[in-house]
This record gives sequence, C-alpha cells and structure tokens, in this order.
Amino acid sequence: MNDQTIAHKQKKLTKQVAAFAQADTKNSMLQLLNTFIPFFGLWFLAYFSLNISYILTLGFTVAAAGFLTRIFIIFHDCCHQSFFKKKRYNNVLGFITGVLTLFPFLQWQHSHSIHHATSSNLDKRGTGDIWVLTVNEYKAASKWTKIAYRLYRNPFVMFILGPIYVFLFTNRFNKKGAKRKERINTHLTNIAIVALAVISCLIFGWQSFLLVQGPIFLISGSIGVWLFYVQHTFEDSYFEADEDWNYVQAAVEGSSFYKLPKLLQWLTGNIGYHHVHHLSPKVPNYKLEEAHENHEPLQNVPTITLKTSLQSLKFRLWDEEKKQFVTFRDIKKMSSHNPPSPVEKQSLRKNA
Repeated sequence: MNDQTIAHKQKKLTKQVAAFAQADTKNSMLQLLNTFIPFFGLWFLAYFSLNISYILTLGFTVAAAGFLTRIFIIFHDCCHQSFFKKKRYNNVLGFITGVLTLFPFLQWQHSHSIHHATSSNLDKRGTGDIWVLTVNEYKAASKWTKIAYRLYRNPFVMFILGPIYVFLFTNRFNKKGAKRKERINTHLTNIAIVALAVISCLIFGWQSFLLVQGPIFLISGSIGVWLFYVQHTFEDSYFEADEDWNYVQAAVEGSSFYKLPKLLQWLTGNIGYHHVHHLSPKVPNYKLEEAHENHEPLQNVPTITLKTSLQSLKFRLWDEEKKQFVTFRDIKKMSSHNPPSPVEKQSLRKNA
C-alpha cells in the first residue's frame, strides 16, 4: 500500500469519525444528572457514616471518587468544547467542574490542546504530557537528570505524590507567558476552591471535611493520572520525530484502546476509547464507543485490559530503534554492550 493510498484512508477515517463530533443536549443533561447527584449523595453518605464506622466512610469515598473521575471527564469534554453545542455553556460548566476537580479551566484547556497537537512527537514534548526520555537521551543524561527521571517514573511518586503536587500546587499557578484571560481564570478558580473549602469546613467541621474529601481527592487523582499514563505508555506505542510524525497514526497507534469492565468504562466516561478521542477530540465522551464500534479500522488498534495494563508500570524509556517502550533493566543490558561515546553524550545531553 503506497503513501497516497494510506493518506486517503486516513483522511476518510478522520472524516467518518468527525460525523460523531456533535454534542447532544439531552445526553449531556442526562450525564450531568447521573454524575452530580450520585457524587454529592455519596459525599453526604460518607459524612453521615463518620459516626458509624470510618471503614464504611471509606467505602462511600471510593465510590464518590469514581464519580469525581466522571466529573473530570465532563470537564475534559468542556475543554474541547464538545459537551454542549454552545461555547458559553462549555466554559461555565468547565469552570464549575474545574473547581471541583482542582483544575483551572483555561490553563488546562491550553496545555491539553498542545498535548493533542503534539502527542507522540519526539521533537515537541514537554507540554501537557508525561515526561518521556528516549534510550539515547537517558544514556547521555547527567547523573542528576537520571535520578530525577527515575524518581518521576517511580509508581509511588507518579500515582500518589504526583497528583498531590500537580492538583494542589502546580495547578494553582499560571504558566510563564499565559494570557491575561487565562491568568484571571486561574485566580478565580483558586478563590472559588478556597471559598468552597472554607464553607465546607464551617458547615461540616474541618476534620470531617478532610476525612471525607481527602480520600476522594487522593483516589480520584491517582485514577486520573493512571488513565492518562496507561493510554500513552504501552509497549508498541507510537513515537516519531517531527518530520516523520503523522497525526492520525499518533491518534490510533499512540493512544490505546483501554478495554475496561462496563462499570469502570461508565465511571471513566468512555475515556478508554482514547484512540477515538485523539482522532477527533470534538466527539463527546458518550459517543466515543459508538464511533469505535462503527469503524472497523478503529477496532484494530493497540488494545489493553486491566490485567495487561499493569505491564505498563515497567516501561520507562522509548527505544527509537526498536520502536517500543523498554525497561531500565533493558537499558542496563544494552549499555554494557554499547556504551555511548563522548561525542554522543555531548550531542544528546541537551535533549535530556
């Protein structure tokens, strides 16, 4: 199959999936009801159960964390202007859900749009994505860069400490060069978060508030980071230099189909159909499965399950020669046979 034929098929597939990129007000409103009502219901049940058993409370917080994850998916759709037909409604709901999930709407919308435009592009990493080094970059890196990278990729740091640091701290500040509107939105989000926390503490007591909201925050945060990580970190993913990078290939080969049990698929707002989402970000979450099922090429993409997704924890570096993720142990074996020359170290260190 020649390049022209491939390009034609890719263009056709993109056009076909784009047909699903239309919000449905009825489905959107239904999703708001079946997400927000259970979330706040579970939150209050967790609060009232504090007088009975904290184990029972934790049970309610686990369920509530699932619904907070679903709220984040709604926030995510609003950032893509795909949840409602009108931009104003997406912006308002995006701000509200951003307060609940601790994400400034405009700030994340900006960085996430860059993620979509550069996903799997080796020459355009660094904004809205997870830190990934290639094998050669890691070999040429300084000792401190290697230590920092190993710490960053450690599961405890990435999925426990990472969400705390990002959600509570880095999300509170604007990126350098942010536009005025984005800066104002971040400040308003911070004010709203503090106001909501203070009011909640006054009503429920600060200890009760932390005992309920703390686990919900930690669990949902870990789930969110895990979903983002696992859907771009699987063995035979797709990464290319800018001159060879292709948007459609990056979407369907660099984003996995995370095949989850139906309940988890529902709670995570179909985000497992990540390949469809990257191919056409305007498709609302409640139409992703339908788009996947109606196009055979989308069903023949990298597929991972709950069990196989755990293997992604061992993947650390991208091997440009083998076109796959490898482990630190693999690198150790490779280094013993082919150590980088001083010239290679000097030329590659700048990219580490």
